[in-house]
Amino acid sequence: MMKYLQLAFFATVFFTVANLCFATNLAEKTSTHRDQGKVMLTIYNENLALIKEKRTIQLDQGENRLAWREVSAQMRPETALLRNLTSSANLSLTEQNFDFDLLTPQKLLEKYLGKSVAIIRTNAATGEETREDATVLATSQGVVLKFADRIETGLPGRIAFPDVPSHLRDQPTLSLLLTTSLAGSHDLELSYLTSGLSWRADYVAELNADDSLLAINGLVTLVNHSGIAYENAQLQLVAGEINQVQPDPPHRAKSMAIASMMEMAPAMERESLFAYHLYSLPSATTLADNQTKQVGLLSANGIAIDKEYWLRGEEYYFSGKYGEIGRKLHPAVSINFDNKGKGLGIPLPKGIIRTYKRDSRGHAQFVGEDRIGHTAKNERVSLHLGNAFDITADKIQTEFRQLASAPQSHIETAYQIRIRNALDEAVAIQVQEPIPGDWTMIETSLPHTQPAANLAQWRIDVPANQETVLSYRVRVRFF
Repeated sequence: MMKYLQLAFFATVFFTVANLCFATNLAEKTSTHRDQGKVMLTIYNENLALIKEKRTIQLDQGENRLAWREVSAQMRPETALLRNLTSSANLSLTEQNFDFDLLTPQKLLEKYLGKSVAIIRTNAATGEETREDATVLATSQGVVLKFADRIETGLPGRIAFPDVPSHLRDQPTLSLLLTTSLAGSHDLELSYLTSGLSWRADYVAELNADDSLLAINGLVTLVNHSGIAYENAQLQLVAGEINQVQPDPPHRAKSMAIASMMEMAPAMERESLFAYHLYSLPSATTLADNQTKQVGLLSANGIAIDKEYWLRGEEYYFSGKYGEIGRKLHPAVSINFDNKGKGLGIPLPKGIIRTYKRDSRGHAQFVGEDRIGHTAKNERVSLHLGNAFDITADKIQTEFRQLASAPQSHIETAYQIRIRNALDEAVAIQVQEPIPGDWTMIETSLPHTQPAANLAQWRIDVPANQETVLSYRVRVRFF
């Protein structure tokens, strides 16, 4: 029995090795974009994309070695999924390899480390060429060559290589070993995740003359650094924060120039997808390698806005004796609008809104920008555009008293804020003070509200070319 088992074991090993050798010697079939049918591209916010492409490929009955060329250079091969759309029961995948080591003179030289190459020299006077064999000893910090009678460094002439190693490709390639019982034409679909593709939303807004209305155009900016082009692809974008297990660092980095292209397309179709939102471009588009492309997302006009000025304090004002806190403080200016109405009322992907306004000569001038997060429909959008030039404030601490120090710190402090308006129109300033601990407003010259447990807020109307003074006293207990 033991002898029988040993014979069976060695027979199994023999046939396995024989099959692997046979697979290795298979003629490789090559598939390129010429076999390509439908291409679908789903791009996420976080430098991630899902690629789906269909190719029609001729396969032999039995084992086939297939080189699926023109895949992303930043492909995550562990995510690759191959489906046979013709007959799923008649295809099995035995092995796959992602060949990302691209053919370059340096890579070719590295592959011949320890091997023989031919060195060709040309006589400058006669033009005669001589050929001499040498062994490559080193390539990392310059080339070291061993000849029959000497060792030389550098490149004394041209190098001739006998062949290109099988795993050194001129472009990223997915090598597949397939088995099928059905010979002929097969429709294969390859899906995989890749880095190198990303998108973001960019918005351009324009204020009207009296800062009461806003026009806004939303653009989707697509960036392709994946190493290949995607021709006539059905494009979809996912807005939301996808959780990803962090991959290992990439094998190599590339420095890539960016080509720029603007393409205004019809508005994107939108739908919910799990906890995210999916935007689909109505028609196919081509995204070239090393290209930035913009497509239309939304367009809206006549959006009603509120313009606000904010003067915000700091918590530390209320914990000690400071005297003068600040002179000529400039309030922040912001505009607000609701994500609803014609052209809006859709989930807005996160991005930057850049705002312009026309001057007296009709030229659009940049007046500020702000970043928004993913914003659901009907939510309020607030943009901080900068600080007001013609509105200033002086703030001083007019009184400080330590009422108790143990077991609790108990203080009473008073402040005065003088706000000056140099504009030819009245303005309303929102003064907001974050007050720590357990606090009580003892007195105030103007009415205040308490929008949160740690906030006191005043609306202060300042007439044109005049000033308004706010005085208040607060008692704070720290535990």
